[in-house]
Amino acid sequence: MARSLLNVGWQVATVAAVKRETGDVKTFMLEPENGEMSFVAGQHIDVRLTAPDGYQAQRSYSIASAPERPGCIDITIELLEDGEVSPYFHYVVEPGDQVEFRGPIGGPFTWRAREGARLLLIGGGSGVVPLMSMLRHRAASGKAGEIPAVLLYSSRTDHHIIYRGELDDMDAADGNVRVLHTLTRHQPPGWAGRRRRVDIEMVRDALGVLEGMGDGDGNGSEVVCYVCGPSDFVENSALFAVELGIAPENVRTERFGPTGT
Repeated sequence: MARSLLNVGWQVATVAAVKRETGDVKTFMLEPENGEMSFVAGQHIDVRLTAPDGYQAQRSYSIASAPERPGCIDITIELLEDGEVSPYFHYVVEPGDQVEFRGPIGGPFTWRAREGARLLLIGGGSGVVPLMSMLRHRAASGKAGEIPAVLLYSSRTDHHIIYRGELDDMDAADGNVRVLHTLTRHQPPGWAGRRRRVDIEMVRDALGVLEGMGDGDGNGSEVVCYVCGPSDFVENSALFAVELGIAPENVRTERFGPTGT
């Protein structure tokens, strides 16, 4: 019988598959050696690399997959050329390799699908990763029809949009999900999305879209908001959400600095 892993220390996982998402982002499917791993959407794992001389480096990566698929977990890693861990994954790791990890880790920035709430997700760059876990969890939970959701996603260019195909499919197939893109540096010819950094008017528009979904009258349900991305992006977006009337206790944030992986 498979054993559930709940942050019980360092474990070994086998890389089952590698998928390129963008020019500098890849997703790695990990299969825990000791069995299935239970987690909640929004959690992360720590990954540790050990050099032949014993030097170790570790980084935290959000889980991208849905909890409903516990036999393996996906982590999506953006390449930073001067990093210690991400170049190894991008240039060395192949299917069949093994890596050390521990987890799942994290409590406040988690979400469980439940009826009676509307979901506003605001992501910047690779900050979309844990938000994607939430959207995948929503779709797999059997409660998607009762949970309107809007993702406001800021990317540098259209070539930097992670999970673009899957997000487009979600938006097209599910009337209770909308994906709103904004590009901050370059927009291709014919781009119909937004063309600036996330500001309060953009968040206001996203809330308006969310309130118009489902029965169209807000259904009397509360809005829960999750924001993930660079520190300044998160601070500003969370402030906008509160200023627009979302209860502060319903705004959850996770941020990363300019350096790291």
